[in-house]
Amino acid sequence: MSKMIPMRGFGTIERERILAEDNLFCVAQDKYPVSPGHSLIIVKRAVARFQELTADEKSRLMTWVDWCIAHLERTLHPKPDGFNVGLNDGPAAGQTVPQLHVHVIPRYHGDVPDPRGGVRFVIPEKARYWT
Repeated sequence: MSKMIPMRGFGTIERERILAEDNLFCVAQDKYPVSPGHSLIIVKRAVARFQELTADEKSRLMTWVDWCIAHLERTLHPKPDGFNVGLNDGPAAGQTVPQLHVHVIPRYHGDVPDPRGGVRFVIPEKARYWT
């Protein structure tokens, strides 16, 4: 039986899904990945929104984003061709888990027919500004 780690808002996370952690954040494999390697950077204290983070937490969050991308580039085969890094900040932005977390999603040439626009597709009818 795998050890479960309690994580606010997420319930528990299986120990084998955790890639790294420190006193402020946990980096874990997404339970429902949209691509191989899809990872989450989750703040450990009870925080729902980005503006609730302290300056030190915001700085550390960027350190973990950098670490996660480097880790995925080192460990995924084939190596990703790019990444989407995203934060759903509040229910209006699609946040369904009320605990701040950032998605790091590996992307590959050809994984979708036309990747242009990336995160702009949260509102599909406004995403294609280049047409």
